[in-house]
Amino acid sequence: MSILVYIEHAEGKVKKTSLEAVSFANALSAKTGQGDVVAVALGTIADSELAAVGKAGASKVLHASDDRLTAGVIQAHASAVAQAFEKVGAKTVVLAKSSLGDAVAARLAIKINAGLVSNVVELPDTSSGYKVKRSIFTGKAFAETEVTTENKILAIKKNAVDLKTDGADATVEQLTVSLSDADFASKITATERATGEVLLPEADIVVSGGRGLKGPENWGMIEDLAKTLGAATGCSKPVSDIGWRPHHEHVGQTGVKVAPSLYIAIGISGAIQHLAGVNSSKCIVVINKDPEAPFFKAADYGIVGDAFEVVPKLNEALKAEL
Repeated sequence: MSILVYIEHAEGKVKKTSLEAVSFANALSAKTGQGDVVAVALGTIADSELAAVGKAGASKVLHASDDRLTAGVIQAHASAVAQAFEKVGAKTVVLAKSSLGDAVAARLAIKINAGLVSNVVELPDTSSGYKVKRSIFTGKAFAETEVTTENKILAIKKNAVDLKTDGADATVEQLTVSLSDADFASKITATERATGEVLLPEADIVVSGGRGLKGPENWGMIEDLAKTLGAATGCSKPVSDIGWRPHHEHVGQTGVKVAPSLYIAIGISGAIQHLAGVNSSKCIVVINKDPEAPFFKAADYGIVGDAFEVVPKLNEALKAEL
């Protein structure tokens, strides 16, 4: 018996969130004695990249290299993972909570008759039954969910677990899966990806700006600070609504929800809709000249000052240290 981990990849690299899922599965295996951690990867990706998944705690990676799976057709992925699940004799599937992961997990739960828990933040409590702690209400509270099915699917919240990096390379085995025309009944005709050196949903550091920057012509200092920190750039909803920044940078309840290790908000007042998209961040730093800005109540660190004075000085100080 093994724990199966569904891993996602993009542009030839396994996503960090999937490596976190592997690390979670490794810790779960150590706690429950469920056997080895086996990952499954679908589509085109180099075996050398998959072998490195072992450093996060997997002993083996099953690779279904069918090119049709690269696009991420949801039903096809669910069918392929279900077949991998049966092959390794697993009782638990672990994956990262993401737009693709959520869709695959829901369909997979039906296929393998599994209980599904999403937004998981801790290892399950198995002292009396099987209880899982998960984040709810956009990170404002936690719920304890009891799973009574034999098969289980756990979708792990980003940055909820420590990433293991000291494992050995995993062995990579080819996995042949049987896929029908029905699995590809829906087709992805086009994909528009956000651009930039660091993509917002995957970023460990995010630098966001609001209307306090006064105009798009002043966004250079946001981009300069982000470049210094190796961060992604984001913005508040009003900024994207008036066209200063593209909509894919909108962070908030109706935009991209992020959970980086560090979130820096510059010139953003902190409306509740924005906070709902960032309150899972490990550390929040706010820079605003209004000492009454609501964002300061949610901040770990705050600087009351003019962004046009503070940010360039902060950037120069960081460049001197990094």
